[in-house]
Amino acid sequence: MANVQLEFQASAGEADPQSRPLLVLGQLHNLHRLPWAQLRGKLQPRVTEEIWQSALSTLNPNPTDSCPLYLNYATVAALPSRVSRHNSPSAAQFITRLVRNCLPGGVNRCIVMVCERSEVFASACALARAFPLFTHRSSASRRTEKKTVTVEFFLVGQNNGPIEVATLKCLASATEGVRLAARIVDTPCNEMNTDAFLEEIKKVGKDLGITPTIIRDEELKERGFGGIYGVGKAALHPPALAVLSHTPDGATQTIAWVGKGIVYDTGGLSIKGKTTMPGMKRDCGGAAAILGAFKATVKQGFKDNLHAVFCLAENAVGPRATRPDDIHVLYSGKTVEINNTDAEGRLILADGVAYACKDLGADIILDMATLTGAQGIATGKYHAAVLTNNEEWEKACVKAGRNCGDLVHPLVYCPELHFSEFTSAVADMKNSVADRDNTPSSCAGLFIASHIGFDWPGVWVHIDIAAPVHAGERATGYGVALLLSLFGGASEDPLLNMVSPLGCNGDSPTEDMERDSKRRRLV
Repeated sequence: MANVQLEFQASAGEADPQSRPLLVLGQLHNLHRLPWAQLRGKLQPRVTEEIWQSALSTLNPNPTDSCPLYLNYATVAALPSRVSRHNSPSAAQFITRLVRNCLPGGVNRCIVMVCERSEVFASACALARAFPLFTHRSSASRRTEKKTVTVEFFLVGQNNGPIEVATLKCLASATEGVRLAARIVDTPCNEMNTDAFLEEIKKVGKDLGITPTIIRDEELKERGFGGIYGVGKAALHPPALAVLSHTPDGATQTIAWVGKGIVYDTGGLSIKGKTTMPGMKRDCGGAAAILGAFKATVKQGFKDNLHAVFCLAENAVGPRATRPDDIHVLYSGKTVEINNTDAEGRLILADGVAYACKDLGADIILDMATLTGAQGIATGKYHAAVLTNNEEWEKACVKAGRNCGDLVHPLVYCPELHFSEFTSAVADMKNSVADRDNTPSSCAGLFIASHIGFDWPGVWVHIDIAAPVHAGERATGYGVALLLSLFGGASEDPLLNMVSPLGCNGDSPTEDMERDSKRRRLV
């Protein structure tokens, strides 16, 4: 899958499935609405209309099903006919599974995705997750041919006209961002160290015409970033804070995305065990998602100030490693007594959100992180956890997740009951809770929020993606689609406007344009 080029086209054209294998995918009732005339040129002469209708009659999705149409060259697969209220109507997770299991092999292949227009974005991002970019299998290095998967959408239901060129461009940008994030997360730390991650940031900046701001190593200490410096100072490759900034004319507000970029987490001196440490290359999933989303967002046009803040470090063991009992002064000015060096993500994010507040003047701060193992217990493998000081944004995150396929579910936000878990006798707070049975994922998020203040008047959103950042041993690119959808109301792209739960995309066109241009788009 690593050398697969994913292409979205309004029409994939006609081809014998023996020369271009085909997968037709959709909910069963939508597949029945697909005219044979639309499909005939992609299946004949191997498959007749009678075979197609017979295959549809045999499908009984529970929750999914598939049927070969011609040997292993053509297949039809059915998604769940219904989904529950906490799932995406697109059934995105099942799309990824069916593509991995049912798409025939070959150098040039085709997928016909049958869905409603409102499900196009989520379906495209789900398709992208089936084609990871990273591999070090020796057999892959010997293959020089590039493989192509062409995706054509057939729209059913309301607003079922042809796919516009602008929509195809948006899908290409979004899926490129998903695959970029997944590649970074899949890459091991002996390659994806903090130096390499900075190169990825610089490359995205170069593509967008943006020069990143980078603060590294001893400069972090001198400027007061005690969290990032304290976590990363023992590693061979020094820690860093990097910022990509998009500042267009006419911006109405300032948004900061803050990503946890722990390129490897040994746990530090509170070291992880031999069974819990493998997979910790994925601890940079939040920063990777923000990088992929920032690239796609800016490419599609974004009307407001947007800063992507990357907190990069390797939580290593060495003579300079932070010890339990050490006290660090963070960028907020608050002091933290370390009682668990394996609770490091909140330390670097605390510096990141404080920087976004103090130096960037953000109105909206969203941090994204593979923060707690407890997240998977609280909201499961497929739903990230959201913690926020704003009820409307909590609802918006859940709705955006359903719109884009990156599912989200709320955590308890109650600092007056939970923040006392961090009480310290010698510092402003400890970095790990006293009682691990008292909603630890919520508490971890509250630690981050405390460094901008619980009375901060802006919007703060924390997304814990520890479980959905991977499926089995592969990264999912989780978070890219969610950010594009959640902030789509401030995009210039019509598709992102449509999948966004926020903004003014539903306003009457007769509204006063001067007032509209001055109004904040997302708050």
